[in-house]
Amino acid sequence: MAKKIINSPQAPKVIGPYSQAVENDGFLFISGAVPLDPVTGDLISGDVKTQTERIFENVTNILKAASMELKHVLKTTVYMTDLTYFAEMNEAYGRFFKDNPPARTTIQVAALPKGAMIEIEFIAKK
Repeated sequence: MAKKIINSPQAPKVIGPYSQAVENDGFLFISGAVPLDPVTGDLISGDVKTQTERIFENVTNILKAASMELKHVLKTTVYMTDLTYFAEMNEAYGRFFKDNPPARTTIQVAALPKGAMIEIEFIAKK
């Protein structure tokens, strides 16, 4: 199967030279998502829980565009600017993966695009 670019109009437009997601050989690689309003493209206000929830809302729409759901996610990588908010992120994250959660790595970074507190990338497979 050839590489297929996946874009959802219900998710924020990309802010650089990359795709929302790329599908190849049944795998879906979703670019790191920051908590942007899908209409305005602006960073949403709120704490890390609110930002995590917005990321999942946006990514769910990208998954739908590829005929997938959160249950298809195999791995996530979470980037946070401050791991002291790990518990709050984990609580919000856990509401989206109640059963059989994917593998995950969480990393603290110095800064994220648009001043976000969190960014998450996803790998899924049908």
